[in-house]
Amino acid sequence: MRACLFALLISVSFTGHGRCGESSCLIGYTELRTNRPGGRHANTCTSRAMVVRLDGTGRRELAPKLAEPADTWTQFAGWSPDGMSALIGCGWEDPKNADWEEAHQTFRMVPGGWRYDAWLLELASGHLTNVTAVDRVSHYNAVSFAPGGTKLLMTSLIEGTSKPYVMERDGSGKTDVSGGTGGFTYGFKASPDGKRICYHENYQIYLANADGTDKMQVDTGHPFNFGPSWSPDGNWLLFVSGEHYDCHPHVVRADGGGLRKIADRAGYRGVTEFLDVPDFHGGSSDTPVWSADGRTVFYTAKAGECIELFQVTLDGGCAQLTFSLDGTSHYHPTPSPDGRWLLYGSKREGVRQIFFRELGSGVEHRITDLEAGHAAMWPHWQPQPGKKEAALVR
Repeated sequence: MRACLFALLISVSFTGHGRCGESSCLIGYTELRTNRPGGRHANTCTSRAMVVRLDGTGRRELAPKLAEPADTWTQFAGWSPDGMSALIGCGWEDPKNADWEEAHQTFRMVPGGWRYDAWLLELASGHLTNVTAVDRVSHYNAVSFAPGGTKLLMTSLIEGTSKPYVMERDGSGKTDVSGGTGGFTYGFKASPDGKRICYHENYQIYLANADGTDKMQVDTGHPFNFGPSWSPDGNWLLFVSGEHYDCHPHVVRADGGGLRKIADRAGYRGVTEFLDVPDFHGGSSDTPVWSADGRTVFYTAKAGECIELFQVTLDGGCAQLTFSLDGTSHYHPTPSPDGRWLLYGSKREGVRQIFFRELGSGVEHRITDLEAGHAAMWPHWQPQPGKKEAALVR
């Protein structure tokens, strides 16, 4: 890896949405078992959408009734921009289909064998809406909030191909914004002003207007491009690019120009294993993220025998943030809305827990306290935290 040009000397300046009191911040995440015999489904079907305060108190499961049917699970999928609602992914798989997948070491996400929907949970009332069931387009749908919170973004599996859709917050008005092409779409996001979208299709990055028109490919010259995200000001796009399992953080301007590599992951494959049993899918993508002010990027890379946290400027100056005991693996870094703290997962002594660190002082705090054979994954900060936690701890 290139030398970290400003390690230990970095001075971080952030803007944000106010301070987050340690006792009241809420973190949404997913808990699951990791060592049950039987393969992937035997463990992933134990996944549950959870919330916990930043100080580790108030841990509870969200919408537990969704996961009551056999072979059904939930995942925390995101917060609304105002922090008053949560998106919960709810999946089900026929165990016979799961056995076929284990035998053939690949997914078979066919109707009748798989179902994955997104439910919108209003925290104050507890009201749940399956937004993917309204004017349904697919049996498998992943959903996120668009900036502003009035619309939702969805990728839906249709005859084996994932397609991007935009819909109203209540699930109505689903509109295909793929631009008429038939490639497999993933990583679908809207710009901060809601006027443009980005995604990767067949592992190539595309930009388009919000309605899918004027679609253009970002020419990286690489066969594998993954996980695009807009900078907070909408001027840049961040993604990884290179070969599969050998790809590194890159940025490009919103007009598709100015492509450059900003960091190297030094042999890290870019996926974090979240099970202790063999997983034919190979883990969870571990992609770089923007800082709260968009001046820097957080990412994970190999350093010695560890996967460590790093921070890099757009011109390539980097700082190593963690210096861990051998065998430690950090994953899924996420900055707080006010930019003061960094949330992340970390596997230590065989257990995957969620931590946060104060970026100014470097002091680290553990949030979850799980036993071996359990994992805490995919953490999300509640926007404008400290104001709505009462609705979650009734």
